[in-house]
Amino acid sequence: MKLGIVTPVLTLLPGAHARWEREGTLADVVRIARAADELGIDHLTCSEHVVIPEDIALVRGGRYWDPLATLGYLAAVTERVRLATSVLVLGYHHPLEIAKRYGTLDQVSGGRLILGVGVGSLEEEFELLGASFADRGERADDALRALRSSMSDPRPSYQGTTYRYRGVVLEPCALQDRVPIWVGGRTARSLRRAVELADGWCPFGISPAEAAGMIRRAAGTDAWAARDEPLEIVLQSERAFDPTGAAERTVGAVHELRQAGATALSLRLVHRSVDHYIEQMGAMSTLVGSMASTTTQGNAHAR
Repeated sequence: MKLGIVTPVLTLLPGAHARWEREGTLADVVRIARAADELGIDHLTCSEHVVIPEDIALVRGGRYWDPLATLGYLAAVTERVRLATSVLVLGYHHPLEIAKRYGTLDQVSGGRLILGVGVGSLEEEFELLGASFADRGERADDALRALRSSMSDPRPSYQGTTYRYRGVVLEPCALQDRVPIWVGGRTARSLRRAVELADGWCPFGISPAEAAGMIRRAAGTDAWAARDEPLEIVLQSERAFDPTGAAERTVGAVHELRQAGATALSLRLVHRSVDHYIEQMGAMSTLVGSMASTTTQGNAHAR
């Protein structure tokens, strides 16, 4: 079971962030990123919103660090942990813009980019940015096809329904031959989009039971059967994990997510300070590692 973190400080969701994060600094984020690197955490995240109307910020929060600048900085102070946009809103960017900027990030990070993307749901933000909202789903599907075609190609060409280009140079492009693309969202359509066009699904705001039902239905489709590689399924828990304060409950929550179909977890942790966060991250890594060891031993005995 891979573990990622929903990086503290970078986003403040009303009622969901710890008190210390309000005054948290980049230095705190660097400490957490370096600790994640040392602990073998698979990935850390940074989300995207460009601008949020004041009234909506009361619900969605107003702080969203820019993922390109933030992950580029964290790439320079870490060595192994992967860097995930969670998520980049496709409708705000041309695919070639994403391919150039995030392909460069893949280069400077040594091939550690995970491109998490989403269709977007905040109509007011689309309007403020002059982006089309009504057809965002169709445009996102075409953008995903364009990205898959172009991310790692210095001479990309693509002919789609919305995006078309050829005879262009894209240097640098991504270092990885195939940059992992994860689709965010909270609907069955987002999962279908991931199955058909991407490498992973990273939903938010859904229960393990809801995720399990969506996965079960998607697994019976022709699109799922046609995949060359397994779909990475990155789930979050409904409640923040507290491995040092409620280890038994945490084990149960991890087990429930694994049973739902998770191949990786994106962790939200109970934490009261940056030091406590790092302690909790270490405890979570140890706990999940011991669960995996127990499962392996049990399987060996069964054989």
